[in-house]
Amino acid sequence: MKEPLPKVIFTIFNCKLIPMATELKEYEADIDVPIESIQNIDKNVLHKLPSKTKILSAKPHSTSLWTRTACLNVETDGQPGRYFLKTTFGERGRLMVSGEFSSMSRIYSVSPDLVPRPIAWGTYYSTPDVHFFLCEFREMNEGLPGLDSFPARIAELHHNATSENGKFGNDMTTFHGNTPIEHGWSDTWEEYFTRTTRVLLELEQKVQGPNQEILDLSGPFFDKVIPRLLRPLETEGRSLRPALIHGDLWHGNAAVDTSSGEPIIYDAASFYAHNEYELAVWRQPWNNIGTPYRLEYCKHFPPSLPEEDFDHRGELYATRVNILDSILYSKDDHYRQMLLESLRSLVKRFSD
Repeated sequence: MKEPLPKVIFTIFNCKLIPMATELKEYEADIDVPIESIQNIDKNVLHKLPSKTKILSAKPHSTSLWTRTACLNVETDGQPGRYFLKTTFGERGRLMVSGEFSSMSRIYSVSPDLVPRPIAWGTYYSTPDVHFFLCEFREMNEGLPGLDSFPARIAELHHNATSENGKFGNDMTTFHGNTPIEHGWSDTWEEYFTRTTRVLLELEQKVQGPNQEILDLSGPFFDKVIPRLLRPLETEGRSLRPALIHGDLWHGNAAVDTSSGEPIIYDAASFYAHNEYELAVWRQPWNNIGTPYRLEYCKHFPPSLPEEDFDHRGELYATRVNILDSILYSKDDHYRQMLLESLRSLVKRFSD
């Protein structure tokens, strides 16, 4: 199970803090990005900074899974400044930084004070297998964003940003940790959710190994549970407006801006979804952003109709989060057990 983050001052963004030493041990072999990528700043990174910018120092900044991260201290025309640099490796790494840049840019376009300003992504000239994400450096304090402001800001994002084509999904690959999610576009939320969740559950079986009970439950889950809970959202005169969501809004991806005292989010894996899907991770027992935040959010963005299905839809959406976590933490059976429990509960209640 994920544990609360250590009591430190967060001066990072767009990287996963590692909450437990056991998780670090499990994934440290996956950090195959050359350390030189944050020691010798490539000219393609420099070209994205203002002209006459000098790099004074590049200091490793916190620990990030599958990436290297650094704070760049610079000087531009005699004025000091700081930037955040994340580097990745290989084709998967290229997709990770391009997807993150797209996600952060979309959020920034409608809520510019809610995320650090994304600047660029690209590939190292000197090492073509190394790719980078660059954005402004924002100082952040430990602790959760305030209950009085955070849910309202997330609801505001959901209200203000929708897809240009009116569809659900995304044209970019995003990542849950190092797990790629190919979204594509769908005309209905039910079709998007069914299509992509089926692919993810198949991947879970490959990564974790076949589990007969999950296979047996998957039939009624896709054939009965999903239609029962999602189809009413877009039938009988009802409709859903695709909302831009962060996509992985647990407490490790949210903090408080030191200067303004306002909420700030990062490490986005955005797509256009039913806004309630954002709350799925707020149902997870390991997430410090929990029930009080869900209740406060609903004051600013009331549940979709039929409202009586709200909690059950949340359980359905949390099941998809369990699938993703079972893929990501494949060496920890706890996440598969959470997945099994949620599948059993939903199928028992809605398979008739």
